[in-house]
Amino acid sequence: MSVWLPTAPCRPETCLGERAPEVSHPRRVLRLTACLVTVAAGVLLTLPVRLLPYGARDRLIRLWARVVLRSLGVTVHLGTARPPGANGRTGANGRTGAVGADGALVVANHVSWLDIPLLAAGRPGRSLAKTEVRRWPVLGPLVAWGGTVFLDRDRLRTLPDTVAAVAEVLRSGHPVIVFPEGSTWCGRESGRFRPALFQAAVEAGAFVQPVTIRYRLADGRPTSAPAFIGDDGLLTSLARVVAVRGLVAEVTFLPPIPPPGPQPTRAGARRELARAAQAAVEGIR
Repeated sequence: MSVWLPTAPCRPETCLGERAPEVSHPRRVLRLTACLVTVAAGVLLTLPVRLLPYGARDRLIRLWARVVLRSLGVTVHLGTARPPGANGRTGANGRTGAVGADGALVVANHVSWLDIPLLAAGRPGRSLAKTEVRRWPVLGPLVAWGGTVFLDRDRLRTLPDTVAAVAEVLRSGHPVIVFPEGSTWCGRESGRFRPALFQAAVEAGAFVQPVTIRYRLADGRPTSAPAFIGDDGLLTSLARVVAVRGLVAEVTFLPPIPPPGPQPTRAGARRELARAAQAAVEGIR
């Protein structure tokens, strides 16, 4: 078994037991239809948008991601956390623009397939995804055309090439989005940030941008309804998301972590970055 296969203990039968408020069936159909139309428009416009200047393309991707999320009934709260000591506390300032330095390795906790458009709504970038995503209906071609770097978790010998590809993108000044837990978790529990892909930031001399993703209901209660875990199917998860009333996604961009100084080994450098990023993400959760 590959070390990249999911290891999270989260399962639908144990982690998705609570009942969230639900919308009517006609509203669910309306949401699903609006989402499919928006995604289809994204697929049709992918090639023309890629020809636009970077700034214009970035703004259009953010707008498209927000429309997708809104069509699903998800309210998005984007914010940045001030460094400790700034104004005496750490908190979200509510900014919704791009965050952090260009060419950063953006790392976040992983709960759902919704995490991808959520991060695109705040800071678009090239994503790292498992090869299985390429075979997903509609979304697979979309993420492939968007320049996603794919990781074959069943062939560990391809990992150095993947790290090199990510480092090259970082050197070009573009961010890369990575979920270093290696699997989705329900949101109540989290996994260890695996250090392998932090090597790309070490080789490129790039900053690491930690991001925390949380899901809650309109009344403030945390919810695992969007979680995409275990043997959960994409269509089953999508149906659960469009059924929820008052789903809120909170995305907090944390202070970027600079590349580490001289280290006795390359492995030590990437482990240091992984520990620092995980501590930042768990600290805000």
